[in-house]
Amino acid sequence: MKRTSNLRIALFILTIAFGLESCAQVSETDLQQLVGVWKLDMSPQDTTDENFARMEITSVTANSMEGEFYRRTVKMREGRINTQLGIIYGALISGDNSGEYYSTFYLKDGVLHGTTHARDRGFLAVWTAKKEK
Repeated sequence: MKRTSNLRIALFILTIAFGLESCAQVSETDLQQLVGVWKLDMSPQDTTDENFARMEITSVTANSMEGEFYRRTVKMREGRINTQLGIIYGALISGDNSGEYYSTFYLKDGVLHGTTHARDRGFLAVWTAKKEK
């Protein structure tokens, strides 16, 4: 009886260990969904306009990302990723001659839902993005 009990405990521990390992692998794999070119719809409430920008995420790690935001040559700075709630969240800083832009997003069902705050220009834009490549 004691041997059976020990075997059950050992199997229980192995089950938990493999479950935790597979969860860690899923999170790491899921971050790779971000890598690629995203078409940003800068006014998603208006389906008749052509107000698009782009974001290219070239690399991700467990808590950071690199790439370009809004248009080519505008490099992301301080690109950060957070998955604490089981959802991929991102934040970055970009900028041009008109000032700095602070953008955040989360990934849901293959679509990025984001905002960009331009303090120097006095606006907060809401956008969505779909992956092109």
